[in-house]
Amino acid sequence: MDYIYLDNNATTPLLPVVWEAMRPYLTETFGNPSSAHAAGRRARRALEEARESLAAHLGAEAPEVLFTSGATEANNLALFGLCGESPGHLLASAVEHPSVSEPLRQLSTGGFHLDLLPVDKHGLVPVSSLTEHLRPDTRLVAVMLANHETGALQPISSLVKQLRDWAAERAAAAPYFHCDATQAVGKVPVHFHDLGVDTLALSAHKFHGPKGIGALVVRRGTPLRPRTWGGHQQYGRRPGTEPVALAVGLACALDYACRDMKERLAHVRRLRERFLAHLQAHAAPIVLNGPDDRCCAADPTGLPHTINVSFPGVPADVLLMNLDLAGVACSTGSACSSGSLLPSPVLQAMGVAEEVLRSALRFSLSPLLSLPAIEEAARRIAAVVSRLRSRPSIPA
Repeated sequence: MDYIYLDNNATTPLLPVVWEAMRPYLTETFGNPSSAHAAGRRARRALEEARESLAAHLGAEAPEVLFTSGATEANNLALFGLCGESPGHLLASAVEHPSVSEPLRQLSTGGFHLDLLPVDKHGLVPVSSLTEHLRPDTRLVAVMLANHETGALQPISSLVKQLRDWAAERAAAAPYFHCDATQAVGKVPVHFHDLGVDTLALSAHKFHGPKGIGALVVRRGTPLRPRTWGGHQQYGRRPGTEPVALAVGLACALDYACRDMKERLAHVRRLRERFLAHLQAHAAPIVLNGPDDRCCAADPTGLPHTINVSFPGVPADVLLMNLDLAGVACSTGSACSSGSLLPSPVLQAMGVAEEVLRSALRFSLSPLLSLPAIEEAARRIAAVVSRLRSRPSIPA
């Protein structure tokens, strides 16, 4: 039985073309990019070419790109580096990834006051809610671009504009705006300067790149305090020997993702439509959590890659284990919090009903999936749901 992987929001398989791009910088051009000799200069050239490629695809400038170990480090670097000294006020959406929400909670124990922006039933932050929560001492606003559990695409440009307008009316400096774009980069076009944010985080392994590498894009002129010290690398903001092979892999994976992105996005939409159609026909009742089919429209409010579905009457943990036995990989939420038995804070913030909350699973797609594979996955899921629902009782 073939195993069908539907947990691409957690991580994705490395593309062979990415491995081939990385390999020479692990075995041949292995010099330290800070060394002055020829081997070091060759490594430095590859590193800066990767930085320039990444910046070009993200609508940024090369000096604005800092390589990190991944999005978790990038988010921490931005949040701790922008907030300044306590006391102060911090704002974030109620549906942030743990790599944003947990650092903010740490800051709140050190003298900062943290408020959460509400979301509607689709998981979207109402633009009008931002000014209602801003204060004269607000230092930082953090809202993700695409949600890791529901795929909801937040109105970042509109939120940034409202933030700037609010500050201009008061003749004050605007609070910094950080955006975790981890689940959006490589799936939909992301233009850093057009979004207007001050910092933006991403991670390579979410779009078929290597694990252990990500980036924080920092708007030119933004005063970002480092979290570590010990070297001159990356303008002293993130010192340490840069992993050239991983940076090359990140740039190669993003280049691959951005080429023919429109066609890949259309393919994922077809996968989503086929998947949901089968579940609605053979596993009803189901509840789609997050943006509805508007994610497949011309003006999307969500990514088609992420499908959060509840199967009322079937506890999510029981269904997850049975689907694994049936050869389908999925999750109950963020990989960073999947070990928790607590209900999803994202779905709780959206106000879903208890039965819906307790029976929700996340299926996340990749353009590498085929239509026959997604149809087979839907058949297996429907069969397992039907079998579990036919039982007299299911232990919680």
